[in-house]
Amino acid sequence: MEIEYSKIESTPAEPEASSMIETFRAIGYSIETAVADIIDNSISAGSKNIWIDYIWKGPDTIIGILDDGCGMTNEELIQAMRPGSISPLAEREEHDLGRFGLGLKTASFSQCRKFCVFSKKHKSESYWTWDLDYVNKVKSWKLIKYMPDGLDFTERMGQLKSGTLVLWWDIDRLTKGTQADKESSKGDFFATIEKVKKHLSMVFHRYIEEGLNIWIRDRKIEPWDPFMIGYRGLQARPEAILEEGKVRIKGFVLPHRSKLSAEEYNYGKGPRDSWTAHQGFYLYRNKRLIVSGDWLGLFKREVHYDLCRIRVDLPNNLDEEWQIDIKKSIARPPVKIRDALIAIAKEVRAHAIEVYRYKGKVIKRKLAKEEFFPIWEEKVRHGKRFYKINRNHPLLKEFIKNANGLSEHFEKVLQFIEETVPVPLITLQENENEKPHGKPFEGKNHEIVVEVMKSVYENLIKEGLQPDQAKERIANIEPFNFYLEYLEYLEK
Repeated sequence: MEIEYSKIESTPAEPEASSMIETFRAIGYSIETAVADIIDNSISAGSKNIWIDYIWKGPDTIIGILDDGCGMTNEELIQAMRPGSISPLAEREEHDLGRFGLGLKTASFSQCRKFCVFSKKHKSESYWTWDLDYVNKVKSWKLIKYMPDGLDFTERMGQLKSGTLVLWWDIDRLTKGTQADKESSKGDFFATIEKVKKHLSMVFHRYIEEGLNIWIRDRKIEPWDPFMIGYRGLQARPEAILEEGKVRIKGFVLPHRSKLSAEEYNYGKGPRDSWTAHQGFYLYRNKRLIVSGDWLGLFKREVHYDLCRIRVDLPNNLDEEWQIDIKKSIARPPVKIRDALIAIAKEVRAHAIEVYRYKGKVIKRKLAKEEFFPIWEEKVRHGKRFYKINRNHPLLKEFIKNANGLSEHFEKVLQFIEETVPVPLITLQENENEKPHGKPFEGKNHEIVVEVMKSVYENLIKEGLQPDQAKERIANIEPFNFYLEYLEYLEK
């Protein structure tokens, strides 16, 4: 049934300008994701070069982003400055990196209270500014014709046939409360700029590899390739094509650290300085990285899968299906593709864990066999089976030795644990096999395993064992026997 709108009373309910803009500011951009959003516009405009510069003045700092793209006329600029300038439902050009028509505005508002866009096209120049203080004053969505002094970008713009400059100032989210002559304030600002550089080197690495130039203070940004293509020992898996060719998935098993130099190994740590933080899916939308090193809620992050990175390529017309957000930093796979994604990832993960554990297997073959120290032992009492904690286990012996008079009480606690092991329940679950039995510390952070392993190693060395003998002993202590790959870290 259609509504006859002509017969229904209506009244305007326009959003209050200052309140709406303050809402835009709270979307949750970091400065690096905000700068990346501005660069998206530059790439969509056909830019070959993008220059990022700044003038450090404490709370009066100015940041500028200039490109040599196609530029905008005065009318086009005003439209681009309008919030929601393009509907997310509108069909975009194949290589357009935009999403909601909000990126320029929300990214800028998230960092500063004032920003200006100066653009040049067909020899005509125009500029307009959003000033939140002015918007609050006039209570209206109005731009002002104003551009701050300070950066010499206008001179560089004069040398370009076309291009666009975005200037941020009154950058309260970054510089509020800072002092221009204070070294700690300056150091924090430069550390943030370095963080921005690393983020851009990752997010736009495929564009940079294809010829896009991005400079910060005239220093060219080098791309960071999460898949380390071209490095010795890299294993690329076959590409899977889904959704009638729209979605392309390719797994990479990175080289074991034994095949990498120290410099190459540090390169693999990426912007987050951690192999573990970079495992997982890398979701690209038109070659622009959206999600980096994330299992998308499908798997847990575990150190065994540090060598596993999976590239997922999407076009820009699947945004709604993948729930890509305004910041272009979050995505969720649609239900219809989850099973295929999980199956592909499992295959790559299985291969990655074999490579990761290779060194441990070699060590195991090299080490001589000696007495094995299990944590649990089976005992027979009155013709029945019971399970007892091994008092000769090196960890337990060390603890009891340093118990400072508490060993008698600790012994009683151990006996209560032993007498209440739920053997019938465990047996029932194993027989039904509804859920596979996990190995010790599976699905948990392994830092405690490495930490305790190192402590045992150091004690064995103090007792007079040689490094190989200490490793041999540890390789035969439960649960370290499950994690032989960590033996290589013990002498570092």
